[in-house]
Amino acid sequence: MAPVAMRLAARSLSDAQPVPFWLEDPGKPGALPALTGAEKCDLLVVGGGYSGLWTALLAKERDPVRDVVLIEGREVGWAASGRNGGFCAASLTHGFGNGLARWPGELPKLEELGERNLDAIEEAVARYSLDCDFERTGEIDVATEPYQVEELAEVYEEIDRLGLADGIELLDRDAVRAEVDSPTFLGGIWDRRGVAMLNPAKLAWGLKRACLDLGVRIFENTPGLELVSTGAGMGVRTPYGRVVARRVALGTNVFPSLVKRVRPYTVPVYDYALMTEPLSPGQLASVGWKNRQGLGDSANQFHYFRITADNRILWGGYDAVYPFGGKLDAGRDHRPETYLKLAEHFFRCFPQLEGLRFSHAWGGAIDTCTRFSAFFGTAHRGKVAYAAGFTGLGVGATRFGGDVMLDLLAGERTERTDLEMVRSKPLPFPPEPIAWAGIGITKWSMARADEHGGRRNLWLKAMDRMGLGFDS
Repeated sequence: MAPVAMRLAARSLSDAQPVPFWLEDPGKPGALPALTGAEKCDLLVVGGGYSGLWTALLAKERDPVRDVVLIEGREVGWAASGRNGGFCAASLTHGFGNGLARWPGELPKLEELGERNLDAIEEAVARYSLDCDFERTGEIDVATEPYQVEELAEVYEEIDRLGLADGIELLDRDAVRAEVDSPTFLGGIWDRRGVAMLNPAKLAWGLKRACLDLGVRIFENTPGLELVSTGAGMGVRTPYGRVVARRVALGTNVFPSLVKRVRPYTVPVYDYALMTEPLSPGQLASVGWKNRQGLGDSANQFHYFRITADNRILWGGYDAVYPFGGKLDAGRDHRPETYLKLAEHFFRCFPQLEGLRFSHAWGGAIDTCTRFSAFFGTAHRGKVAYAAGFTGLGVGATRFGGDVMLDLLAGERTERTDLEMVRSKPLPFPPEPIAWAGIGITKWSMARADEHGGRRNLWLKAMDRMGLGFDS
């Protein structure tokens, strides 16, 4: 980083508060009491992020008399669900390219199910009056290098060949800069309907209220400590009590699964983001962004960015930090060297915004798996279901995962449970120190590919053949 660029980036961060912007909201609901003593229920949901909240809500919609209990280790939405970028995508496969590579035969069905799932989220926002700044503005994947322009054109051709191009538009340099003006933008693909922007914390809090209104019993500051079979049901031990349930749905994602054999399938990755102060009318005019789409660049080490309801810009991504041993550590939630790097990249993208300052800087762990998209399964003879591995695309896909878990717990064969995506598992991560070394080599190789026209080295090509990867 050049000294001048470094000074500009550092100056922009001088007032940034080290807390997630979304969670610093005066409208945040108070915590509900912890579970004490013994409780019984039909369905116990473990985890108060999107995965657990959608599962509990859908369970009550399917059967209003079902007794549903949800336990959360801290407060609803405090982790990844409350601090993400707010991109609610229809894709269930971490994008078209990943879906095509892994499930080409059922990709049209996966795309249809994903679109229906996003429609259902939009309907739920209206039905339950979820005040979460929901805007179905779409997303533009932008090219910032010439080789990425070619790659996006190839992707569009494949989308069109499969008959999936409705609402998808290939943009040249002038067209993409007419939408959002950056001198780094060379082209893009605009998915006009497949992504919505929202306030992630407000979505979690709204789902919490909707669950309570339907009769879900929620206990916060109640981690699930141990899962044991109890005859016809399952028991989960908590710090101050115990819940016995006929069925259990696990929505713990990045946190260690109560089903220990699931743990090798995911690792934590630390992701970081910045939020600017609100843009002035002049600053907003200098970048355009009248259609308020989400954006992401096409590099391996990518940035995601969007504009908020009050005209701030969230800028995140690039670094994906894996801790040795996969151990969660709150000390990694902040990484000044990454904030500095992100700020420098921001002003490279938007030089016309020089002088804009960042109000918040934060990070945290998400779960990733080797196929970049969620996997599902059951344990304890079908009495427990789980969904995990959403790899940064859980705002929308967790609702689909909730439906899958409920289908599996009911023993039902549905269009969801028939999917190869649902019936198959990703390859697990190897034990340490192999995982650390392999992820390190993969990250280095991805950075090299970004610097050399996207050319993937022998290591990445071998990973591609084995269906292995690492992403945030």
